[in-house]
Amino acid sequence: MSEMILKITLAPLLLMQGLYVRWKTPVLPEAQGDRQGCEGQGRTLRLLVIGDSAAAGVGVVHQRDALVGQLVSRLRETCQIRWRLIARTGIGTLEALRLVEETAEGSFDVAVVSLGVNDVTGGMGVADWITAQARLIDLLKARFAADRIILCPVPPMHAFPALPQPLRWYLGRRAMLFNARLTELVARRGDSGVVLQQQLVIAGAMRELMAEDGFHPGPAIYARWAEEIACNGLLGSIETTERSADQATG
Repeated sequence: MSEMILKITLAPLLLMQGLYVRWKTPVLPEAQGDRQGCEGQGRTLRLLVIGDSAAAGVGVVHQRDALVGQLVSRLRETCQIRWRLIARTGIGTLEALRLVEETAEGSFDVAVVSLGVNDVTGGMGVADWITAQARLIDLLKARFAADRIILCPVPPMHAFPALPQPLRWYLGRRAMLFNARLTELVARRGDSGVVLQQQLVIAGAMRELMAEDGFHPGPAIYARWAEEIACNGLLGSIETTERSADQATG
């Protein structure tokens, strides 16, 4: 059954459930703490994290327990991390494009992108989303000279405790469709500098590991997320940076 037929058939129920979720779900603040900094020693790695509420650390109190803080914690013993966070609750990819355009130009070795949930819930078409993602990739390369862009897939919304059925099933289905098309985009570009992070699979009960709103990551998920990115994306960037530095001084 096509997405349009599903949407039309389930529209009244999905609308009511969506309104109910908005009404009953607590609104959590973004994590406190700095949004840029420099930590560690050794080779320099310039890191940019951009995205929505998950990138902004909603679900934990301080940025040190959020994605960017967990990444810095894992990498500061290996290299000097110069990092920056550009994130805002509620934004989708189109809003992220505007944020990047409004941000002063700079240079980053790695950009980590966390977007998609608000595009899924906001009803954005998958074709339009892929077009916006492609524009964002090109803009990050042009404006920030990002050597590597790590795209985080839309999280497994079919497992979000805050969502009742069939809304959970419907949004989960859309999230999987978005991820499938994002995989195709990365493969089609054939750009070794654009990496799609593998889908994060969390062992244990999602309800226990997520934040109290049942919609955002809790500390354990942020830690596992950062570990996956550090091991599968950023370490390769550090090695590339070191080789480039050695060649420049050799």
